[in-house]
Amino acid sequence: MDLKQIKQIIDLMKRSELTEFAVEEEGFKLKIRRGTNGLPIVSSSRGSNSPFPNAETTPPIPVAGAPVQNISTPSAPAEEAGVGYIKSPMVGTFYRAASPESKPFADTGTKVVENSVVCIIEAMKIMNEIQAEAKGTILEVLVENGQPVEYGQRLFKIKQG
Repeated sequence: MDLKQIKQIIDLMKRSELTEFAVEEEGFKLKIRRGTNGLPIVSSSRGSNSPFPNAETTPPIPVAGAPVQNISTPSAPAEEAGVGYIKSPMVGTFYRAASPESKPFADTGTKVVENSVVCIIEAMKIMNEIQAEAKGTILEVLVENGQPVEYGQRLFKIKQG
């Protein structure tokens, strides 16, 4: 993603009621959200093929004089050995099945592999199939069907292996 595309996204946010935007592509993550004064705040992280130099991650970058928001994260609960989570790669609406009449892609006890589709997240009228990206068994579905989800939100608890 280049600087021109990022500027276009910011302009779109200024013209619309969009409050948050997140995208991930080939090791590069970009998250833009409105600050308290309505101006966007941009944060990004990148892998080895980033178009930006310097450190692996950057703190939020204030855009057009927007104040940087301090975000406190609650202490994470103790992680169980061999248990992981399938997280949302975007902001959108969570759906467990392709249609209301269809059976869910994944349910408690479902065995999945890396490329198994586990749910759909609708973002900006586009249905995005979400893959497990890990091999294991679904222990728990953490989100209700039709519920809005945020970037990085845990969707499924999975016993890896």
